[in-house]
Amino acid sequence: MNYIRKTAFGYSTKCNIKCGHCVAANADETHSKMEFSRATGIIDEMSAANVRAISFTAGEPLLFLNDILALIRLCHKNRIYSRVVSNGFWAKSPDKADKIISELKISGLSQLRLSCSRWHQAHISRNHILAAAASCKKFGLDYFISFVTDFSDEDDQFEDFFHDHQLKYFPEPLLYFGRAGKINRPRVFTDYPPHRCDMNPYLTPDLEMYACCDAGNRFDATDFFYLGSLNDHSVDQLFKKYEQHPLFALIKTMGLSAIASYSGLKSSEIVKYRKCELCEKLFNSRETLKYLKTAAESDLMH
Repeated sequence: MNYIRKTAFGYSTKCNIKCGHCVAANADETHSKMEFSRATGIIDEMSAANVRAISFTAGEPLLFLNDILALIRLCHKNRIYSRVVSNGFWAKSPDKADKIISELKISGLSQLRLSCSRWHQAHISRNHILAAAASCKKFGLDYFISFVTDFSDEDDQFEDFFHDHQLKYFPEPLLYFGRAGKINRPRVFTDYPPHRCDMNPYLTPDLEMYACCDAGNRFDATDFFYLGSLNDHSVDQLFKKYEQHPLFALIKTMGLSAIASYSGLKSSEIVKYRKCELCEKLFNSRETLKYLKTAAESDLMH
């Protein structure tokens, strides 16, 4: 397969809020941050390796505003599409939102992704999201709202808010990992889904790279998605490992439900799992993973 090389870039794990739904392992986790000079070198190396899109994420990137602005300018210089994922804490007023958005736009940011949910908004007013979106429209910066939801009736008010203010948003399913593992799960009724996944690679502040941005805190039994460290490998080597892995290709094209069926799971069991949970069920089992690796280039592919 031919891939557009892109990555989630974890500059720091530090965040200014602790949401009850966060996939972070626990509330007392230590924070790590990449050295700024190392980050600039990595972006230059990514450009040379034909990485075409970088999303600054992990903790709250804009806690390190000046660093992120400089990294965005470097992306722009290298013709790399750049995105920042932020909770919008800085948009306390229209004027403050305008100041940050204008700086992001001038620096060359391609898109702002605003995180919103009833868990986020327990700490930050949704008016921050409104002010940030209004500033994006004012300065011509592309944006969308990443609306994390468990599809309960409680979230209807947020979607009404988005529609009433003509805001761009996309619903994203809550992942029941980390702190979210304690949240009660509502029943969700749907058809048998393919569960295909784009698997955006993720670079941690400690320079470890994973094939999936949600895999870093899990898969402790197999390390299935772990690609390696930039301390030991080049950017190009890690991306080639990602691109040439037959099971990764099948997750993207065939989807997890079909792989699970091949592995022996009954359809009545498969439909009980959300996408990321089904992935963990399959690939954090040494026995199942060994079976699927053997089959990946033969029966499973066909």
